[in-house]
Amino acid sequence: MYDKDHHIIYVGKAKNLKNRVRSYFTGAHNVKTQNLVADIADFEYIVTSSNKEALLLEINLIKKHRPKYNILLKDGKTYPYIEITKEQYPRLLITRQVNKKTGIYFGPYPDVYAANETKKLLDKLYPLRKCRVLPNKVCLYYHLGQCLAPCVFNIDPKVYQDMVSEIKSFLNGGYHEIQDRIRKEMEAAAEKLEFERAQELRDQLRAINSVMEKQKITSVEDDQDRDVFGYVVDKGWISVSVLYIRTGKIIKRDVSIFPSYNDPEDDFLTFFAQFYDGKEHLFPKEILLPKDINSEDAQMVLHKDVKITNPQRGKKRGLVVMAEKNASVELFEKFKLREKKEQKSIGAIEELGEALEIPTPHRIEIFDNSNIQGADPVSAMVVYQEGLPAKKEYRKYKIKTVIGPDDYSSMREVIYRRYSRVIKDNLQFPDLIIVDGGKGQINAAKEVLDNQLGLDIPIAGLAKDDKHNTSELIFRVGDIDEVIHLDRRSEAFFLLQRMQDEVHRFVITFFKKTHQRNSLTSILENVPGLGPKRRKLLLTKYKSITAIANASVEELHQLKIPTQVAEDLLKYLEKY
Repeated sequence: MYDKDHHIIYVGKAKNLKNRVRSYFTGAHNVKTQNLVADIADFEYIVTSSNKEALLLEINLIKKHRPKYNILLKDGKTYPYIEITKEQYPRLLITRQVNKKTGIYFGPYPDVYAANETKKLLDKLYPLRKCRVLPNKVCLYYHLGQCLAPCVFNIDPKVYQDMVSEIKSFLNGGYHEIQDRIRKEMEAAAEKLEFERAQELRDQLRAINSVMEKQKITSVEDDQDRDVFGYVVDKGWISVSVLYIRTGKIIKRDVSIFPSYNDPEDDFLTFFAQFYDGKEHLFPKEILLPKDINSEDAQMVLHKDVKITNPQRGKKRGLVVMAEKNASVELFEKFKLREKKEQKSIGAIEELGEALEIPTPHRIEIFDNSNIQGADPVSAMVVYQEGLPAKKEYRKYKIKTVIGPDDYSSMREVIYRRYSRVIKDNLQFPDLIIVDGGKGQINAAKEVLDNQLGLDIPIAGLAKDDKHNTSELIFRVGDIDEVIHLDRRSEAFFLLQRMQDEVHRFVITFFKKTHQRNSLTSILENVPGLGPKRRKLLLTKYKSITAIANASVEELHQLKIPTQVAEDLLKYLEKY
């Protein structure tokens, strides 16, 4: 599906294309599907020989084009590993990069805290080297008993081999044997009246128990690494939960929630394929899936020889049910939170409408101006729909007709430009206009609406105190400015504060970018040989004077800037 600009916005598959496409345009739909349908301008289709081919094609097209209405995994998660380096004197590291030529890796640890705590414990138990480069004298770790100081002392390589073997055993789930060994050493030390040594060993046991207990939720009787998937679908949303099981214990869960437009099974497989995409080292020994997901299809989209099963009974089935319950709870909480947020927002605009004695303002448009002593004046508009920001409808304006710091004239220009466009393009009118300012800004905006455009739209201003906080709401009733005093603890007042903060943030961000770009352009205009095209190349490549000044002549030359001009430019920028 394409939008009006011929951008791909959705990729889907269907056994019966006619029925699938027709379903989007008939019957009732949730808001997400309504938004999708509203953006569709054109279709294109590809015929395949089987449902499996269609599934693979769909996944590949989604990966390639990343349409905004498809399931997209945007978090780019990488998980930490514990690494034992393959050096003469090995080190223990936390890393997110896996290179099997340089180290032995254990994990991944979706819980970063668990990885760090485990490493801290192993550092106490096993005095491996800590320094990246060997120093010429012993360091603090040697005095803490956490390093054997191979930088100074000649250590038998077998000592390191034994420590690495025990660490491997520990990280592979064999910490119980290490606990037993330490316990025996502690008891032997106590019998020999070596109480300090016994106390040290006791502390090590407590540390092991503490760290491993935080990670211990026993799942099944073996020590297998597994990922367990479960999902639920409700009200046009799909929630997928993943339980990470490492050495037989659940150590973390992830839940992802997306709008669902396809069959739930197809949406799940699309998610599943993207979940492991580009994460070769993340694969567990086994993957457990819900009963209704075809494990052969999952194997096909995975492109990896990993055992995939649909457990029907027993403890493994219980894990899948647990994952499904997590997905259900997370989706319920999302709906509950959204409903609470909507109720609060609707209540706020109803309260605002009552205070102003106007119908509930479902759509509010707020304006603010920004400049520095008249330089680079800009304005911005933000839109609130049903009490929530509608960011796709925000607009920025570079002031064109105003010279010098004239906030009122800037307001006249932007109000005229906005609502003449609304009239021309037959866009939706707001139920309330708010300007960030007092009576002067209100009068300027009202003058344009009444005299030039002939529009009767309620208008109010947000006056500020000395600390730039909202102090009062000024509402224009006819030719009279009426001050509306809202309870500062009311939802309506909090909504106005959020609106004021949002429009101020939006316009200031726009102003900073405009001012920085204009300042940079004016500086570059003074350099001989830098015409408009070369200045544009520099502005595209570098975002600041500092970045340009730090560039080399060779780098500038790559932008097709002559060597002499590049040298003159860098020399000129030295004073900045």
